Amino acid sequence: MVRRSIRCGYGNDWVRPRLVSSGEKQSLRVRRASGSVTLMKQELLEPVAGLDPLHAEEPLAALEAAVAEAWPPDRWRDVTVLVAVSGGADSVALLRAVARLAARHPGPGRVVAAHFNHRLRPTAADDEQFVRKLCDQLNVPLEVGSAARPDEVAAEAAARAARYAYLRTTAERLGARYVAVAHTADDQAETILHRIIRGTGLAGLAGIPFARSLGPAATLVRPLLNVSRAAVLEYLAALGQEYCCDESNLSLRYTRNRIRHELLPLLSSQYNPNVADALRRLGALAGEAQRLIAALAADEAQRRLQPAGADAIILDCHGLTSQPAHLISELLLYAWKSKSFPQQRMQQQHWRKLTAAAMGEPGSGARFQLPGPVDVRREGSQLKLRWLRREGDIDTSLAGED
Repeated sequence: MVRRSIRCGYGNDWVRPRLVSSGEKQSLRVRRASGSVTLMKQELLEPVAGLDPLHAEEPLAALEAAVAEAWPPDRWRDVTVLVAVSGGADSVALLRAVARLAARHPGPGRVVAAHFNHRLRPTAADDEQFVRKLCDQLNVPLEVGSAARPDEVAAEAAARAARYAYLRTTAERLGARYVAVAHTADDQAETILHRIIRGTGLAGLAGIPFARSLGPAATLVRPLLNVSRAAVLEYLAALGQEYCCDESNLSLRYTRNRIRHELLPLLSSQYNPNVADALRRLGALAGEAQRLIAALAADEAQRRLQPAGADAIILDCHGLTSQPAHLISELLLYAWKSKSFPQQRMQQQHWRKLTAAAMGEPGSGARFQLPGPVDVRREGSQLKLRWLRREGDIDTSLAGED
């Protein structure tokens, strides 16, 4: 027999699972008891007691209204929508809300769920089985992918890349216009605080965007980004809906989990009970400022970018010394992205060095390589960049420079 205590979410409330046998299939369910949300270990998809029926409609209506306001059904009811479902509380709530909204706003489009099994945990197969049964119950088509070998996606960043690659290719195959993922307002606050701790610029302070491109035809959207985790749990309780728990999210080995379970509760109890809201407001203000700067940079880029090949950028630097350095950095980022130059290894010192080359005197003759590798040369009033895709293109005379 196994008995474990785990902590979920903020605060000091402890989850006390009932006794279960080690071989029993399990999931975490949500139950409303004595005015608080309690998570209980139960058999997979066992019926669950929900909220008082007189109050159950309140969290249902509130969360679904928030989703509909952020992502109006009129935008997606006529197209295919792919909903990423891990089996956790957030993604299960998103699937239930989207399915219920689709039923109330019918159209020729369809809702499809997608589950990616990373095969990193012993319970990963149980999570997949849970999602399969849930989609069967909801009559929602399900696409399932998995990692070829567990060690291929052992790193968190690699796991995330594999998951989004699967969502992108699945969306392309199905012709999905939108891919919906379940980041919440709590995720937003945690992300902004995490970036502040690591060190970030204005774009990083903006946090997680509501939408971004996911390939040539699909857009990634986050309909729960203004919804708290507490509201998600109340919503699931009102539905009597179970969900799975990835217990790695409770491990304090990971920085994000320490922020979630230790730092944010400490800041909330000792400094500002509304610290999460304050972080989100900071992110919203930073996002507004960043969008303005990005628009100015794009306009400047349109005037200064010269015709060049697919792997080249030529920038007219005349007069840039009078412009703010941050604007020039954004201009260079715009140009970099426009040619799909690799960004993974570009760090702040690289962008500063590139910005200095653009703002330098015409006769500076700056010449160096950036990660990619990308060859950078200042020739007169022009800054020339060339992505060295092939090993034979690399100028070894510059190999030792940053």
